[in-house]
Amino acid sequence: MAGVALVTGAGSGIGRASALALIADGWQVALVGRRAEALDETVGMAADPGRALAVPCDISDADQVEAAFARTVEAFGRLDLLFNNAGSGTPAKPIDENTLDEWHMVVGVNLNGAFYCARAAFAQMRGQTPQGGRIINNGSISAHVPRPGSVPYTTTKHAITGLTRCLSLDGRPYNIACGQIDIGNAETPMTERMTKGVPQADGSIAVEDRMDVAHVAEAIVQMANYPLETNVQFTTIMATKMPFIGRG
Repeated sequence: MAGVALVTGAGSGIGRASALALIADGWQVALVGRRAEALDETVGMAADPGRALAVPCDISDADQVEAAFARTVEAFGRLDLLFNNAGSGTPAKPIDENTLDEWHMVVGVNLNGAFYCARAAFAQMRGQTPQGGRIINNGSISAHVPRPGSVPYTTTKHAITGLTRCLSLDGRPYNIACGQIDIGNAETPMTERMTKGVPQADGSIAVEDRMDVAHVAEAIVQMANYPLETNVQFTTIMATKMPFIGRG
C-alpha cells in the first residue's frame, strides 16, 4: 500500500518515529516541522533517506501549509496519507492563569494547524488521479478526558474528534478515509515530566507509566496500509498502567 505521506511534527517524538517507520515500510515521506535542523536529523536517521523530504513549515501559518503541500506534490507527484500529528501545550494551570498568548498559540497549532493541513490534504486527494487518500489525526487521550489544568490542550483535542468525524463523512464521495489515533504516554521528550510525577485528578502528584514510541509508529503504519475501503475510525494506544480508565 506504500505511497506518499506527509507527517507533521516530524522533527521529534511521535512524528519522527512515525515518519521513520513509514519510510522503512517503503513510503515516500514529506517531513513537516518548524525546525529545519531537527527535520534534517530525521532524514539522517531514515532507512532510505532518498525517500524523505524535509519541508520546514509552521503549520499555524496557512500560507506556509499551502506551500508545504505544494512542495510535497511537486516532489512526489501526489499525496496518499496525511498524519496530522503536530501539537503543543502549556504547563498545567487553572484557566484564569492561562494567558491569551498561550491560548492562541495552542489553538494556532493544535486546531488551526490541523484544519489547514486537513484542508490542503483533502483538496489534493479530491483532485488527484486516482482520487482519494487517508488522513490520520492525532487526537490524544485528552480528546476524551482532561488532565488537571489543561484547558487549551484539552479543548483543542476535543475539537480534533469533531474534525475527524466531519472529514470521515465529507470524504466518502471522494474516496478519502479519515481516522483518529489517541495516544497515551508514549516515551518522547514531551512526556519526560511523567517520570518525575504529574498532577492527578485527586490533587496528588504521581509518576506515570510510559510506552515505547515505536509501538505508536507501528500502529500508524498499520492504519496507513489498509486499502481505502477499510478505515480505523478511532483507536487508542497507551501505556497499559497509565491512569486513563478511571481518570478524572
